[in-house]
Amino acid sequence: MSYIDGFVIAVPAANKQNFIDYARQFDPIFIELGALRVIEAWGDDVPDGKLTDFRKSVQATSDEVVVFSWIEWPDKATRDAGMKKMMEDPRMDPSNPDNPPMPFDGKRMIFGGFEPVVEIK
Repeated sequence: MSYIDGFVIAVPAANKQNFIDYARQFDPIFIELGALRVIEAWGDDVPDGKLTDFRKSVQATSDEVVVFSWIEWPDKATRDAGMKKMMEDPRMDPSNPDNPPMPFDGKRMIFGGFEPVVEIK
């Protein structure tokens, strides 16, 4: 089975196209480094919960949309090597003036790596 990195972020609704452009520029780097697939999903039906929910998890404001994203890797070893290279890649350095600014607050992103335990096709 593969390995999955999952992400939840809050993006200002007004930045939707900026977010799409940003993802189209940077997501191919994951593929270049061994990822099988990258999905960026713009929130469409993200209800408020009574105790917890996606919006609360990233402290989304009323003018922000929750984005749920994941990267599929062939295995954890490929993911670990790819993520290490990604963090060292100057194309990902936010201080590089050639890179566009992130269209969201990266400090409120939640993320994690997951080992699939059930897959039904």
